[in-house]
Amino acid sequence: MDPLKLIALDEVDLQVISSHLQDAVVRVGDMAYLPSRKRFAALLNRFEWERIAGGNGRKDYRRRRTALRFERVLEAKHKGIRPATEHKVLSLLAIVFEPDEPPSGFVTLTFSGDASIRLKVECIEAELTDLGPAWRTRSKPEHPDEPAAVAGKNPGGKIGSAS
Repeated sequence: MDPLKLIALDEVDLQVISSHLQDAVVRVGDMAYLPSRKRFAALLNRFEWERIAGGNGRKDYRRRRTALRFERVLEAKHKGIRPATEHKVLSLLAIVFEPDEPPSGFVTLTFSGDASIRLKVECIEAELTDLGPAWRTRSKPEHPDEPAAVAGKNPGGKIGSAS
């Protein structure tokens, strides 16, 4: 598979990025809010849902190192995340946008275990970029609360600051 490079400038674009990052894993220490640059960035290991979307039955599961960046970020708050636990691994469930006074609003990254990061943004300006080759992984993420026919299919304070 070719590396992805996606840009999001509206809510629909952000939904596409969210679907590609569903079940990505990220260490707390691999996320940073840079207030002087109005940027939030994270390095994740995303599951390649697009590889198995065709349902070919092969168990060729892969992950890939991916960078996610949001520009024009005015504030970053977190819930259920302790920045001091930099080695803790979180699983990303979804990224959603909640409009405020257009074009501003809030981008929320929701993780398993009732953890989240909420970014106040001037507007949606995000980028997902794959950074290197994919590697094999033994299993695909499971969603036990989904019906069997859908399982495995891809459904549609401050975070550590640095200057």
